[in-house]
Amino acid sequence: MARELGCFDEDALDQLLEIRDSLEIYRRGGMTPKNMAIIRQVLSGDVWSKVFNLPAVLMKQARLLRDEAPIKAAVTAQLAVAIAIETVAPVRLGNLSRIMLDHNLIKPGGPHTPYRLVFPQFDVKNRIDLDHPLDSELTALIDEYVHEFRPLLLRGSNELWLFPGEAGGHKDAKTLSDQISERIEKATGLVITTHQFRHAAAALWLKHLPGDYETVRRILGHRNLQTTLKFYCGLETTQANIMFGAMIGKLRKSGPDGD
Repeated sequence: MARELGCFDEDALDQLLEIRDSLEIYRRGGMTPKNMAIIRQVLSGDVWSKVFNLPAVLMKQARLLRDEAPIKAAVTAQLAVAIAIETVAPVRLGNLSRIMLDHNLIKPGGPHTPYRLVFPQFDVKNRIDLDHPLDSELTALIDEYVHEFRPLLLRGSNELWLFPGEAGGHKDAKTLSDQISERIEKATGLVITTHQFRHAAAALWLKHLPGDYETVRRILGHRNLQTTLKFYCGLETTQANIMFGAMIGKLRKSGPDGD
């Protein structure tokens, strides 16, 4: 609130952050039932694989729509890029909607190299620098959107927002989030908010490397490890039970003599 109201200077804001961090030990830990339901879906079956592959499907749809419905095609391509970014760089919605070309989305190695998605600490909720390297496949998807579809959404503006809004400026965060959720539900049946991409990312990483909370902290840009532990330590129980069940299944198949 203090940052939004602009009533404190930087030193005072840093003090508030330190106070908030010191109170993390009193925050109730674990996931809400709603978030746990999402995580169970992400960790089960192939639903997340469908989400991961959805941007390519949407971009294909955008190409087919480009001549007969150019604005609809551009919005479809826009959502393809937004979903693709969230699957590999699960930034907060406020940062996603405010991505600017040449500021947050850069190619430090030159025009023919992959993008990096960067946010300086003063643009991030908890004052942590974010730096996400993007691969060549996602770079190609973004470039196609930027050069072929984004100009249709600028409506004569020369602003650098990756996701421009209808009346100038960047696209409204809630509108972007709602559109992302609607497309994913329609394509996969999964009901997920943009913020829950962050929970999905943590769950997937801990599934493959149980106990590696420090990497989760860095992926999500948490200010301290305590925040990460508070939210995600309960996922270890879920994964432990999955592993235990798999072990019992192997023992059952081996028969009474272990053959």
